[in-house]
Amino acid sequence: GGNCRASLGRIGLAARRSAGDVPEAVSPLTISSYFKWWYKKTRIEKKSAFIDLLCAVPLQQIYGCPLGGIGGGTITRGWRGEFCRWQLNPGKYHYETVITDQFTVCLRRKGQTVYQQVLSVEKPSALQGWNWGYCGRYAFYHALYPRAWMVYELPGQNVVLTCRQISPVIPHDYKDSSLPVGVFIWEVENNSEEPVDVSIMFTLQNGTGTKGDGSGGHWNEPFALQDGGERVTGVLLHHCTPINPFTFAVAAREKAGTVITHLTAFDPAGSGRDVWQDLLQDGKLESPIGKSKRTQKGEVTAAAVCASCMVPARGHGTLELALVWDMPRVHFGSKERLHLRRYTRFFGSNGDAAPALSHYALTHYKEWEKKIEAWQKPILEDSQLPSWYKSALFNELYFMTDGGTIWLDLPPDCLPQDLQGPGAAKLSHLLPVLREYGRFAYLEGQEYRMYNTYDVHFYASFALVMLWPKLQISLQYDIAVTVLNEDMQPRQYLVCGKTAQVKLKNVVPHDIGDPDDEPWQRVNAYLMHDTANWKDLNLKFVLQVYRDYYLTHDALYLQDMWPVCQAVMESELKFDTDNDGLIENGGTADQTYDAWVVNGASAYCGGLWLAAVRMMCEMAEVLGDAETQQKYGAILQKGKESFERLLWNGKYYNYDSSGSSTSSSIMSDQCAGQWFLGACGLDQKELEVFPKSHIVSALKTIFEKNVMSFAGGTMGAVNGMRPDGVPDTSSVQSSEVWVGVVYALAATMIQEGLVQEGFHTAEGCYRTVWENLGMAFQTPEAYCEKKVYRSLAYMRPLSIWSMQLALEMAQEKQRTWFPVRAAQHCGRAPSS
Repeated sequence: GGNCRASLGRIGLAARRSAGDVPEAVSPLTISSYFKWWYKKTRIEKKSAFIDLLCAVPLQQIYGCPLGGIGGGTITRGWRGEFCRWQLNPGKYHYETVITDQFTVCLRRKGQTVYQQVLSVEKPSALQGWNWGYCGRYAFYHALYPRAWMVYELPGQNVVLTCRQISPVIPHDYKDSSLPVGVFIWEVENNSEEPVDVSIMFTLQNGTGTKGDGSGGHWNEPFALQDGGERVTGVLLHHCTPINPFTFAVAAREKAGTVITHLTAFDPAGSGRDVWQDLLQDGKLESPIGKSKRTQKGEVTAAAVCASCMVPARGHGTLELALVWDMPRVHFGSKERLHLRRYTRFFGSNGDAAPALSHYALTHYKEWEKKIEAWQKPILEDSQLPSWYKSALFNELYFMTDGGTIWLDLPPDCLPQDLQGPGAAKLSHLLPVLREYGRFAYLEGQEYRMYNTYDVHFYASFALVMLWPKLQISLQYDIAVTVLNEDMQPRQYLVCGKTAQVKLKNVVPHDIGDPDDEPWQRVNAYLMHDTANWKDLNLKFVLQVYRDYYLTHDALYLQDMWPVCQAVMESELKFDTDNDGLIENGGTADQTYDAWVVNGASAYCGGLWLAAVRMMCEMAEVLGDAETQQKYGAILQKGKESFERLLWNGKYYNYDSSGSSTSSSIMSDQCAGQWFLGACGLDQKELEVFPKSHIVSALKTIFEKNVMSFAGGTMGAVNGMRPDGVPDTSSVQSSEVWVGVVYALAATMIQEGLVQEGFHTAEGCYRTVWENLGMAFQTPEAYCEKKVYRSLAYMRPLSIWSMQLALEMAQEKQRTWFPVRAAQHCGRAPSS
């Protein structure tokens, strides 16, 4: 119940992309500037555009649960079983179904092969010697990340196959969760009255379907590894590219009654008849010894591993296979620095770890499943929670691994100056944290290729701090170092056309870099606006620091972050131009809504400001800094009065105080500050910043107007709505629905006791994305009422985990005690 489920014979609905997919209502001058920059970047420098408005990724309604742990690269399988989305080079995606990569079943009775079929509905022009075209009506797909199930009811055979796909994505685990592996457990159910010999053959091309597959020099070899009484055998496929070479391993676990055979190499560009006949003859492969020849230029090679067992009449059998990819040493696009992935800490960085990884995966997957089930079971068994929510909560986590994610290990001899300049030396626990837990980064989106885009991470960070809090702490240290540094290099920005330096000191960066450049070393890949004048970035750092401390009780972290918080708040104070205790926006799109102009005091940035000021007071009290506490306490009192006077209209907070034709628009995200305050227990009685009656009234107004008056209440909350119930069309973004913002809004509603409204609001997004638009495992940033969408596979929807935090905190309030450690805020749903 609640799983993402699809019949393999089903065809989904189509959606169209917004014309041009431009992130701002731009002038012809801006379009011209962008095109000139795009041409130089892609055609002259031969690099990828961080946002490619001219070559957007097409929507394919095919994706399922990705394979792999965090930061070691991912391989996505489609819901029809295909291997179709590849991210082995950090942050760089290749969308290609490699038709060779298949599972094939062979059934034998009384010594004769009675059934042999590729378990694919495809009928490709390649490998014509294979039996393609499995009937999709006899197969079903279920996904509950990080696991998926494919069920095949073999026609006329009284045999049912269930392939259980497992990746080691385990909360609070910082070893196994980093492994680049996927396990396939094949359960065979024989419902016939006679025994059957069952073979599962796993074929894999040496490569990912790119031109590099035919570049020459690639080779395969069989392997066997026995350790601790367990033996694993298979084939290694060495992909020998000049940059970021890697090795695949296709492996199976030997045990009593199971036979493992292999074919070291075959030509996937041919008919494949030799492979097919080899399996057809006796349900096994010939298992040649020795290495294959290296491929010549233009040649492609592939390998096969087959696991076989006898299943008795009315009995069951199990076959265990694994896929591993070992790319331990990586360069980003600039090729300036060599980096080691996190898993190399445990398995070495010499590029020979694939056998050991295969053995480890096949002997530890049962332990992984126990931990995954212990985490998920309380939520799945809670009858109070709707099924769609259970599906959304876990399946949206795909982006933790499949967001172009990279998790790097720092060498033990790393020095502060090796990181990000002089600022590193000012953070006493920076090196211990990064040495122990590594460096973590994920993209804003698969189409918006900037690492750790901070205004968006603000929303997504709930998933990280609740499930892998040490990675959130590590990310925050990296941001803090960047805050303390500056980059004086000037550059021209594409939207405004002005020239300014890349990074100012004591200002939070927009992002930590482009995977096609050198992340961490060169930050702020975002060229659209000069984000030094954005009003939300500094505030979002302060809010996350206190939220992280509240959930983890990491006092050393708070001590290190405190001077950084003071520095960014001092930078922010200059935006209070009239000294009324409230910052003002500058008449541009100077916040995460980077196409929605805001002028003067605003509900969004003003609310974030007051929440950050409140948290400064709280941190100052914890750290015994009475002077700072008094300073921000005075600002808070003055700012609260200004906020209410300038923005409250009796029902909700106006979009801004400019008095423009749209300043009275109802913004769905107007309570973002309250959202974070509630997540930190700072929203009650004497602690409250915003009057509770005003917050509840605003949320009810949003539900009435932005939710129920938009698309019949079935598509979530539109970002902006006019008081008369018509969407605000003053910008591209005001008329969009942002999925991650809707989940945050729903969490705020739950915090304020509007539980039914919160679930109804969020359900609209889930139904729209995962069902109506067919965007499973590629949730976009935005969509409009007419099924126009923008930016597939986006970071912000991870904010759904703030809904879970709100539910858990509501449960704890009923018990009259408040757990504060992140480990306690994971995997428990409310019982009432």
